[in-house]
Amino acid sequence: MIMSMATFEVALPDRIESDIDRLVEQGDFLNREQAIEELLTLGLSAQETGDESEAELDENLFTQAVDEQQDPADQYNDPL
Repeated sequence: MIMSMATFEVALPDRIESDIDRLVEQGDFLNREQAIEELLTLGLSAQETGDESEAELDENLFTQAVDEQQDPADQYNDPL
């Protein structure tokens, strides 16, 4: 069974292009086309099945970012 696929052009920031290329080079995907298709599918699935509201997601992202912050002064503290 052959699946019909739409084709379109999209402009991506250089950072995203580099990330996709890195994933392909690591062997996570066979090529860019597969990487983009699967990553879009994952993103859309997450968007459609998310039970959390946008506000809850924003709050969770903020909380995670705050929790992951480190005091720059701590980088100079060597454990003795």
